[in-house]
Amino acid sequence: MSEKTVQFADGVLDASVHYGVARITLARMGDDGKPQASGVLMVPLVQLPSLTNSLLALVKQIDQRIKDGQAQVPPAAAAEPAAMPGSFTFGQR
Repeated sequence: MSEKTVQFADGVLDASVHYGVARITLARMGDDGKPQASGVLMVPLVQLPSLTNSLLALVKQIDQRIKDGQAQVPPAAAAEPAAMPGSFTFGQR
């Protein structure tokens, strides 16, 4: 089994395109409360729509799971914010 690098990001600091490759500088919140670069995601432009569509599908799936959870909450508790789903798998994993 090969080792995989894990990269945490909670935002995008910068994005650019050079020679057919999108370079997306990922960001994380630093100790000072300001975003810091945490890595660069490099994606060939021809694959960018597919990657973007996969991420959009993931967001839609999360939204649906949150809505499904809200539908199961009794009306008295509906005023509380919805909790994020614990975990689930998206794609072919």
